[in-house]
Amino acid sequence: MNVNMSWQVLEEKDVSPSRWFPVLQHKVKLPDGTVIDDYFFSPIGNVVMILPLTPDGNFILVKQYKHGLQNIFIELPGGMQQDGKSIKESAIAELEEETGIRISQDKLIALGKVANNPTKTNQITYGFLVKDAEINSAQRLDSTEQIELLTISPKETIRLVREGLIQTSDTVAFIFKAYLDYPEIFA
Repeated sequence: MNVNMSWQVLEEKDVSPSRWFPVLQHKVKLPDGTVIDDYFFSPIGNVVMILPLTPDGNFILVKQYKHGLQNIFIELPGGMQQDGKSIKESAIAELEEETGIRISQDKLIALGKVANNPTKTNQITYGFLVKDAEINSAQRLDSTEQIELLTISPKETIRLVREGLIQTSDTVAFIFKAYLDYPEIFA
């Protein structure tokens, strides 16, 4: 079997027109001819995450409630790609909204991208590092957000990941991508 062959979408029906979590039902034809009429998929949209590094060598992370697991998590600041904005424009906007750190596009250092659940969503998370990040503006939180800012050393950040206190997959991925690409930050 050729694993590079795509599935053919025969029909698509919006079964949950929600701005928070849209769901589509696909009828698909697999490469071997098998038809599946109840494949559920969410075109949820892309995400940006930013790892801000202060001039004194600490990270600024966010601590906030996430309703899916009904718990509080430590994460990188970020959010959904905003309507009418590029990935980089969205990263700049989300960083300022969640942390009060205002930057220009030339400060964004790409850390790559990760696919969180490519089986059931089309969501890609784009990660960026920002050096010399300073709080120079006011937070402008969404109505559903209550965010506490945490200033944590890179070594402490690694310890929190190791102990499972930082556990969201995209945050862990971008912390370790920064660790691999910029080991001097963690020295």
